[in-house]
Amino acid sequence: MTTRKYTHIAVLKGGLSAERDVSLRSGAAVAQALESEGYIVTQVDVGRDIATVLAALKPDACFNALHGKYGEDGCMQGVLETLQIPYTHSGVLASALAMHKERAKDAMKAAGVPVANALLVTRAVALADHVMPTPYVVKPIAEGSSVGVIIAGPHLNAPPSKIAEGGPLDEVIMVERFVAGRELTCGVIGGEATGVIEIVPLKGLTFYDYEAKYAPGGSKHVLPAEISPEIYASVRKYAVAAHEALGCRGVSRADFRYDDTPGGTGELVCLEVNTQPGMTATSLVPELAAHGGRSFGALVAWMIEDASCNR
Repeated sequence: MTTRKYTHIAVLKGGLSAERDVSLRSGAAVAQALESEGYIVTQVDVGRDIATVLAALKPDACFNALHGKYGEDGCMQGVLETLQIPYTHSGVLASALAMHKERAKDAMKAAGVPVANALLVTRAVALADHVMPTPYVVKPIAEGSSVGVIIAGPHLNAPPSKIAEGGPLDEVIMVERFVAGRELTCGVIGGEATGVIEIVPLKGLTFYDYEAKYAPGGSKHVLPAEISPEIYASVRKYAVAAHEALGCRGVSRADFRYDDTPGGTGELVCLEVNTQPGMTATSLVPELAAHGGRSFGALVAWMIEDASCNR
């Protein structure tokens, strides 16, 4: 039997972000898998007292199954560094950088990873008039799981009124050029690219939104993606390049759009890197790992044994 560094694992889940429900499901799945692999597991629903809870619990390591604000943006990582508890996924800087969509774009572009042009404006400005030609995408700067994403379709006379529903009018948001075509994703595990999945939203959904990600039957996954060998290889190359450019560790997932529509641009762009991808029954990284021959239990065991501080 392989010698393991850690025995008692705290699985951090829930949290305070808009992605709390997804995190609860990720955490429960991870905890069950770790227990099946022989670890002693304590599930922790993370609140503002998390430092006190962990100081009393004294786990050997933490599996960070949080998503979104406070869990994925460097805040939780900073707490764990302060407590000197080894943890999974990326460290403070990479987590904060990847979560900030504009800063992440800058880093990826500098590394040669193609990205879509975007602007930062307030909600009030985005509501007043189109700030770029339609179609375009409106999204929060620092949320995941497609929370708050709005698509302004072609030929709209005015910006979508839903822009006003997402938060204060003085809040700064991102307006990004819409790239038509296929939705592709690729994982990176320990610095190595996985296969590539194409995600096809179902139920009449126009893009890979929150429902498509997490509702049963919300999307169809095509693995391996039915694209040319050249594009397949490019996705894998750019996923690793983005992972490295942001300084990610452990597991990440890069999302892409590939425009192979009739008369389209033929471009491939990276939309974002997720430093803590979902670990639910419908999540992509476990599916990609299984396609490469690694079970869910083996994946989470590898992730926890990879845990450390100073990431």
